[in-house]
Amino acid sequence: MLDILYRDDDCIAVNKPAGMLVHRSWISSSESVFVMQTLRDQIGQHVFPVHRLDRPTSGVLLFALNSSAARYLSLQFERHETVKRYWAVVRGWPREDSGCIDYPLTVILDKIADIHAAPDKIPQTAVTDWRVLARSEQPFQSALRYPTSRYTWLELTPHTGRKHQLRRHLKHIFHPIVGDTNYGDLRQNHAVARHTGIRRLMLHARSLQFNRPDNGRPCTITAPPDNAWRDLMQSFGWPADG
Repeated sequence: MLDILYRDDDCIAVNKPAGMLVHRSWISSSESVFVMQTLRDQIGQHVFPVHRLDRPTSGVLLFALNSSAARYLSLQFERHETVKRYWAVVRGWPREDSGCIDYPLTVILDKIADIHAAPDKIPQTAVTDWRVLARSEQPFQSALRYPTSRYTWLELTPHTGRKHQLRRHLKHIFHPIVGDTNYGDLRQNHAVARHTGIRRLMLHARSLQFNRPDNGRPCTITAPPDNAWRDLMQSFGWPADG
C-alpha cells in the first residue's frame, strides 16, 4: 500500500518509496512492481503521470486523475511553475550556508526513446538553489587523509528539471549525495553503510507546490521521510523531520 498524501477530484499525491520505479521501463525489464500500477490498483482508478522521480529517490509524487487535469498539471511542470524542495545528505561541509548552482548540463539520451536524437546537443541551462539545514562530523574514517567524516544536510530547490539535475549538480560542487552510486563518492557510501547500515540514496522530495486544476489555488504537499532516512538522521544527531 502506498502512503497517500493528498487527493481531490483531479489529482492524487503519494509518498514514493525509495527504490520503486514510477512506471515500466526497458532499463529494468525484470521489475514487476511500479508506483503507477500499485496506485491504480489501490484506488481502483486510472492515474496519469505529470512528473517523475528517479528510482532511488523518495518523496512527493503527483498524478492526475483525468486527462484535462493531466494537461493542466503537466504544463505547470514544463513551465517550471511548480515549487519543488528536496532534502539531501551530502559529503563534506560547504563553506557558505546557502548558494546557487548555475551550471548547464549535457543531455542524457535514452538509448531507445532518443535513438534518433543528435548526440552532440549543447548543454541545457540548469539552476539549483541550496541551503544548509545542519552539519555533522562523524567519528569514522572515509578518506585516508582524515580520521573523521563530515556531512551536511541540505535543502535543494531546482529551478529547472534536467535529468539527474540535483545529483549531477552536487557532484559538480564536490559535495556528492550520500548513497549515490552513479555520481557519488563510493568510498563515502561504503563508510556510511558500514557505520549506519544505510545504503539508500539520501535524496528525498520533501515538498511540492502546484496550482490546483479545479480552482487555480496553490497547494503544497509535504512527504515525511522513511525509516532508513530517520535512522541516518538519528545517527548523525539531526532531527528526522526537520
